[in-house]
Amino acid sequence: MSEMTTESEERKTGKELYSYQKGAINKIFKSFEDAPEDYHLLYQLPTGGGKTVIFSEIVRQYLKHHNKKVLVMTHRIELCKQTSKMLTGFGVVNKVVDSKANLDDQEEYSCFVAMVETLNNRLNEDKLDISDIGLVIIDEAHYNSFTKLFKFFEKSFILGVTATPLSSNMKLPMKDNYNELIVGETIESLIENEFLARAEVFAYNMGLTSLEVGSNGDYTVKSSEDLYTNQDMLGKLLDAYKKHSLGKKTLIFNNGINTSLHVFDTFRAAGFPIAHLDNTATKKQRNQILKWFKETPNAILTSVSILTTGFDEPTVDTIILNRATKSLTLYYQMIGRGSRILKNKSKFSVIDLGNNLYRFGPWGADLDWQKIFNSPNYYMDKLLNDEEIESKFKHEMPEELRAEFANSEEVYFDIKDTYIQSVKNGQSSKVVLEQSIAQHAKICIENSEDIYDALGLAKMLGEDINYRIQAYAKCISKSTHNFLTWLKDDYRKKLNTYLRDNFDTLFEEIHGRPPED
Repeated sequence: MSEMTTESEERKTGKELYSYQKGAINKIFKSFEDAPEDYHLLYQLPTGGGKTVIFSEIVRQYLKHHNKKVLVMTHRIELCKQTSKMLTGFGVVNKVVDSKANLDDQEEYSCFVAMVETLNNRLNEDKLDISDIGLVIIDEAHYNSFTKLFKFFEKSFILGVTATPLSSNMKLPMKDNYNELIVGETIESLIENEFLARAEVFAYNMGLTSLEVGSNGDYTVKSSEDLYTNQDMLGKLLDAYKKHSLGKKTLIFNNGINTSLHVFDTFRAAGFPIAHLDNTATKKQRNQILKWFKETPNAILTSVSILTTGFDEPTVDTIILNRATKSLTLYYQMIGRGSRILKNKSKFSVIDLGNNLYRFGPWGADLDWQKIFNSPNYYMDKLLNDEEIESKFKHEMPEELRAEFANSEEVYFDIKDTYIQSVKNGQSSKVVLEQSIAQHAKICIENSEDIYDALGLAKMLGEDINYRIQAYAKCISKSTHNFLTWLKDDYRKKLNTYLRDNFDTLFEEIHGRPPED
């Protein structure tokens, strides 16, 4: 390829490029010049960094300097249309190869935009002449649907573009299809230079061990639906919204249509303006819902994964991950939907109800994409599973309950640590529960004036007791349902007995005076 022009002065239409975008184009052109004609190059740039702008300018310059054609491939019809529009904006006349396209005039075009499945059919039917295509650009290149088309382009330079160079199928790593990865600007750099908004994350500790992993390596829709449609989870979602996003434009991602419909019903019953969108909506319905979402300042939109790519709505203020995922790509795509910047918007909120922050780390953390590209299994194997994540949680009382124990500096008791100490000291594991009961009794008495107050507070500790019993059962590797039920009942009885037997003595020790009669 010939060298690119220093500025875009020759361009009659199109957008002004930022310096980092020009730098990326220079790097990519350099690789084109030095490499063989069938080279496969992968370029990584975060969502919101303007990859469509970059490859549109590449197409413009390539066609200017070469007597060959260009093909741009996407995996969704919306992306096809957006890409075609952007190319037109750069002065590149292009033809969209969709299922209705008439290809009789294909010789008049030097640039084609096609959806992968349609293109596959047209190529297998020999309807599209690709003999003079010198450059193939693949948008969202981490999707594996594209690899089946590579056999048609053995003499073309292939440029894959993605925000996350990690294959959607771990059995088909990207390094098997691409010779080299060029890493673009980091999310942190784009935030610092005010190209992206900063994410403020509110992560909740979620119990997800009931989720099952399917053949695609991610959590199954069925196990997600079973968990996220129960009243506790829907209540937690509503509370999180009220606390962190009340009155703000909010996009909720779910794993399953049924979950999204439950979310819709829950928010509507609570009087909030909400719409539901899934892939069964007609084009007209989709456009109406997205228009309403754009124009309504406090709108809430609940959906499944259809808005993770090709959807740009800068006015989104909060992203709620009402699901867990094991896909780094999906994690980055979902959060990326809130990262578009506006004049009065430099940050956005993320409410994580799927332990995703604990699994992948913060969105925009400095990931080593070269290492992930070269050793995807090494990266995936290092991710913590749900049991490991949850074993690190420190159980916290809900705020309303914590207010009942306002006189106590600390209400947390570390079962696991106490168990380890008891083993080291050669004591029976029963010591752990004895010490736990004594600590529960102490915080009850710290916040009471008489035994009745203390017994009332002990009754409110049900969830706290259940959590401690489960942690204890894990320590002693014994967790049958009957054993746990017996242990929870026995704990409650012993706590009440302990309070009755020791209330006067402990009250005087704690308060420095005898209890009132």
